[in-house]
Amino acid sequence: MRGQAGWCVVVLALVGVLGAVDAEAAGAKWRTQYTGQVNLNEATREQLDALPSVGAKAAQRIIAFREKRPFKRVEELVRVKGFGKKRFLQLKPYLTLQGATTLKAERVRAEEPGKG
Repeated sequence: MRGQAGWCVVVLALVGVLGAVDAEAAGAKWRTQYTGQVNLNEATREQLDALPSVGAKAAQRIIAFREKRPFKRVEELVRVKGFGKKRFLQLKPYLTLQGATTLKAERVRAEEPGKG
């Protein structure tokens, strides 16, 4: 009987330690970090969909716009329904008209103010 009580204590201690680690990880703040760019004239729907705040429907509207007339400047994105100046400014660092699409989205821990 004493052996079983000892195991219970060990198991409870492990659960407590693992629970604390899980709680710490669960409380961690995460953000999506974007690197690279999307070529507005050549990107696929999936690549456009990977842009921050752009979903499948918005990506399809970009494609429909460029099929009628290719983009000559990234600023022309505001002519696509659903893309105003504010949204364009958020996306501008990730937009290009030259080269391959290289956008990558990665989940990273957000740095807490005052730490690091």
